[in-house]
Amino acid sequence: MDEEVLNIQVRKFLKKVGIQSQREIEQAVKDHLKKGSLSGAEKLDASMLLEVPEIGLKVSIEGKIEIE
Repeated sequence: MDEEVLNIQVRKFLKKVGIQSQREIEQAVKDHLKKGSLSGAEKLDASMLLEVPEIGLKVSIEGKIEIE
């Protein structure tokens, strides 16, 4: 195994996840603000499930997103 290749590939995947996740969250928040179902002062609970089935990895990552 080439550790440098592994590192690069993991970083590429995480970059893709980060960019797509940010877009999805921002769009959903904007939609809910327009509908009035969010006031704009909330702290939103967020979680992400990271799975790599081939190696038995399943990790839940939790946090909060403050939108004000």
